[in-house]
Amino acid sequence: MIQKFVYGTPFETDAVVQKIDTTEGTPSYGTVNFEKGFCFTYRMDQDDIIYGLGENVGGINKRGHLYINQCEDDPRHTEDRNSLYAAHNFIIVAGKKSFGLFLDYPSVMTFDIGYTRTDMLTISCDEADLKLYVIDGESPYDIVKQFRKIIGRSYIPPKFAFGFGQSRWGYETEEDFRQVAKGYRENQIPIDMIYMDIDYMDHFKDFTVNEENFPDFPGFVADMKEQNIRMIPIIDAGVKVEEGYEVYEEGVKKGHFCKKADGKEFTCAVWPGYTHFPDVLNKDAREWFGNYYKILIDQGIEGFWNDMNEPAIFYSEEGMKELKELCIQFANEPDDKDRFWAFQGRVNGMANHPDDYRRFYHEVNGEKVCHEKVHNLYGYNMTRAAGEAFSRIAPDKRFLMFSRSSYIGMHRYGGVWTGDNHAWWSHLLLNIKMMPSLNMCGFLYSGADLGGFGADTTRDLLLRWLEFGIFTPLMRNHAAAGTRMQECYQFEQVEDFAHVIGVRYRLVPYLYSTYMKAALQDDMYFKPLSFVYPDDSMAAKVEDQLMIGDEIMIAPVYTQNAAGRYVYLPEEMKQIKFLPDGSLEETILPAGHHYVEIALNEVVIFIRKGKCIPLAKTAQCVDQIDTSHMEMIGYEGEYVLYEDDGVHMDYEKEENYRVLWN
Repeated sequence: MIQKFVYGTPFETDAVVQKIDTTEGTPSYGTVNFEKGFCFTYRMDQDDIIYGLGENVGGINKRGHLYINQCEDDPRHTEDRNSLYAAHNFIIVAGKKSFGLFLDYPSVMTFDIGYTRTDMLTISCDEADLKLYVIDGESPYDIVKQFRKIIGRSYIPPKFAFGFGQSRWGYETEEDFRQVAKGYRENQIPIDMIYMDIDYMDHFKDFTVNEENFPDFPGFVADMKEQNIRMIPIIDAGVKVEEGYEVYEEGVKKGHFCKKADGKEFTCAVWPGYTHFPDVLNKDAREWFGNYYKILIDQGIEGFWNDMNEPAIFYSEEGMKELKELCIQFANEPDDKDRFWAFQGRVNGMANHPDDYRRFYHEVNGEKVCHEKVHNLYGYNMTRAAGEAFSRIAPDKRFLMFSRSSYIGMHRYGGVWTGDNHAWWSHLLLNIKMMPSLNMCGFLYSGADLGGFGADTTRDLLLRWLEFGIFTPLMRNHAAAGTRMQECYQFEQVEDFAHVIGVRYRLVPYLYSTYMKAALQDDMYFKPLSFVYPDDSMAAKVEDQLMIGDEIMIAPVYTQNAAGRYVYLPEEMKQIKFLPDGSLEETILPAGHHYVEIALNEVVIFIRKGKCIPLAKTAQCVDQIDTSHMEMIGYEGEYVLYEDDGVHMDYEKEENYRVLWN
């Protein structure tokens, strides 16, 4: 059962697509008060588990921390952080009383989950203009399914997007990309995509290509596709201010950029220098901006990734003016340590300053709306602009699309990657724990920068991260400029990387089938163990093992120099070890605790009792995977395979399903 409570005058986010009548009175759980904006409080039992919040720090159980849902461009994802790039205001209280809460509020919202007081859940925001959805269900898993149904079907990518992709900030020329393709193909490491970061553009201008570095871009894209490699360019939120640049000039002429209070375009610096932000919360501006993706689609592009769309701001015109005035004042006054620290703080705090988010406005249905009030919707609507445009440009074709910033509702238009992480073992563990939480909020096509974006990765960290990345729908190795080169062929014993990524391709028929079932049935791809084994008290305590679909469990290795790890099995399972020579080692393990040896070049999965899955031979790209001659592994039984052409939108055909037997 779902109840909807409406407070004040909420901004319409379009996060919920199913009509739900408003309930009068008060929620069945907790207390709501309006003394300081909005505040929901609930006294938690000692054993209550709190699930949800999508992309955020912490574990699968969110209890014991303070979370501030505000889309934020901050790459330092350390334990003391409260915000990441997304705002997913959905949680589940699981215990003697289990219920879900979705708070549809597009500005800053705080979740104090046993932080101030260990037994208190407090959810608050500055203004009481929101919709509160309260979901009763038989279990946390049932609550997730109900929530997923009201927010609409998750984005479905093309099948090639389940291949492996390589990316790096710093590839600049056609030759750079050709060398990456050559490195993978010559070393027999499967690959389907190479991503194009900001350097492919003409001076970082959206929807342009540097003609000097790419003299025949359509020909280059076509040639790479002949090698079964798709080029996936980045699109940033800021449009460069430059006379003669069509997107800028047309946006100004038609009034499609965000404005200041005085009606002039808001100007801030990002990668191109001074830019304007398209007003993607405005339907007409969203359509206008989305139509520009066609420029690259017409040149053969079949996928994009949207970035810097929190939106990120290096500094604004006004902020820079204030800083210059402060510098003059600082230079002309006596030295003082307190003044120094204040000055340093102002300089270091220039980027993404709260004052800048108060300086510009959106026009929605004829009304001006301060960006600060709807900040968390920007990345969502930028990706929505693309998704809506794809449906106009090529209505029956799927495009790859994922975004850095998101809000619930964006899950219908694209996936997410979890932003600028680091080559830290702790971020591998964070990646593992984040995946089921993202699924709860509708984001199925998701993954992290494998190996770490910032800092220098190591061979063992990259291999272990790839061994988990095998199972994330988005599997991409991405690194920052200035870090060591971390393409898989850059390391010794390159055959280990070919083997590990090859396992991904052997599993693609199963992983794709599992994804499609989850998307079409409003289900989860990744699940916590407790969702599958609700009566097992130990399962609820395990956060570093995940269920995938209905058939397998994974237990990734995430510690340096480890030769294996301890694994908890809630029931008897068959351990399948993918050995580097291509063979399989099968062992039946009883329920309980086990130490499992997993070498650096091995991949292990656990198949549930009575279940089986299909396994293909490895291939160099998704299009070459042979699904007509697969073997079945696991226990005796049947498996229902979902398989379509991976290109078109006809998901519902009965012939997309076929039964396989082991």
